[in-house]
Amino acid sequence: MKFLLITLIAQPDQDHGSRARFREVVGNALLAEELGFDGFGVGERHERPFVSSSPPVVLSHIAALTSRIRLFTAVTTLSLLDPVRAYEDYATLDNLSGGRLELIIGKGNGAAQARLFHVTAEDQWDRNRESYELFRQLWRQPKVTWSGRFRPSLTDAEVWPRPLQQPIRVWHGSATSEASADLAARYGDPLFSANVTNPIEPYAALIAHYRERWAHYGHDPARALVGAGSAGYYAARTSQEALAVYRPIFERRQALFPHRVFTSLEDAVERGSILVGSPQQIVEKVLRYHAVFGHEVMHLHADADGLTTDQHRETLELFQSEIAPELRRSVPSRPLGGAL
Repeated sequence: MKFLLITLIAQPDQDHGSRARFREVVGNALLAEELGFDGFGVGERHERPFVSSSPPVVLSHIAALTSRIRLFTAVTTLSLLDPVRAYEDYATLDNLSGGRLELIIGKGNGAAQARLFHVTAEDQWDRNRESYELFRQLWRQPKVTWSGRFRPSLTDAEVWPRPLQQPIRVWHGSATSEASADLAARYGDPLFSANVTNPIEPYAALIAHYRERWAHYGHDPARALVGAGSAGYYAARTSQEALAVYRPIFERRQALFPHRVFTSLEDAVERGSILVGSPQQIVEKVLRYHAVFGHEVMHLHADADGLTTDQHRETLELFQSEIAPELRRSVPSRPLGGAL
């Protein structure tokens, strides 16, 4: 199994500038590489409380300070972007990073992005599909002739720079959207299930749909590749200590949502994807999820989320020293990088 740290770069207090928050994100990326994580991801959002509107800029800075770790987008909202401009940004980043880029694409979410980019609920899925189809051609072909609904047509268009990776692996990120799963399956691309908000059942159904459509499109079932998220993480030597430390963080997050899916931290640990407990408890829980999902890649939240700097580092060190080795042994996984 492979492991990523991912951040959406939330900044609840946006009145005091973002420089310190960006420095924290970069510091977490450096820590991820130091501790041996396989990848670091930056989300894309276009509304408060997030300041992650420009993932290629943030990831380019991280690329300059790291040498090994894979650089993920989580997700690139192709429904909002001109695919030509998105291609230029990410092909440049791919070169600057030495071919370490891994794209996760998706339609994105939030009301503000619709107002900013004039994307509606009725057309966002079509925009996402069309943008990906053009983006895919641009990455693979030196000249592209294309026409669609949402941007001007292209005739023998050359777009520079050419990317380093030929081709790049593109994951399709989804919470519950069968449209994203179908698009991934159609093109033989991997699926990354958000697996954050709800119990396991809707995510299991989404992944099962992806595998069914994968076979429908004639792909070898053994080549399907799935990643899955987690809603939070904190490990300590005992479950009692882990629950005590993480409880105020969980309650603060819960207060942000008007409708609670889980009644308590214990309920979330039992039925949701949150990973809080002793190392052995977390290993056993991930393996239970893997028995249903069959996933080879998993993400944890990169941010401290109320932990002290020492607590944050210590729990990530514990993950890499006692949890990750067990999961890597138990769950074989293909290398990151490159198309399936």
